[in-house]
Amino acid sequence: MVKTALNKDLKAMTLKVAQVLISELQLEDVTSETFDIDLNLVDELGIDSMELTTVVLVLQDECGVVIDEEDYPNLTNIRLIAEYILKKKKA
Repeated sequence: MVKTALNKDLKAMTLKVAQVLISELQLEDVTSETFDIDLNLVDELGIDSMELTTVVLVLQDECGVVIDEEDYPNLTNIRLIAEYILKKKKA
């Protein structure tokens, strides 16, 4: 039961992160449902540090968490960002 709730939370958060990325980076031809959550945002999508910072600031506001700057290099895909935010919300 707990695992199902966790999976549901993770799914909802990955969709939210994907929506923010798509909106802030003005990505076309992808939706939050079709975005590959394991795609490396820097190496495969080409997001630079300024774009990542913008996305992080929006996510902080929308999710009510603080994302530590020293953690940015570890936030390489949507799944990792969503898991990070969920851990922060529970802390």
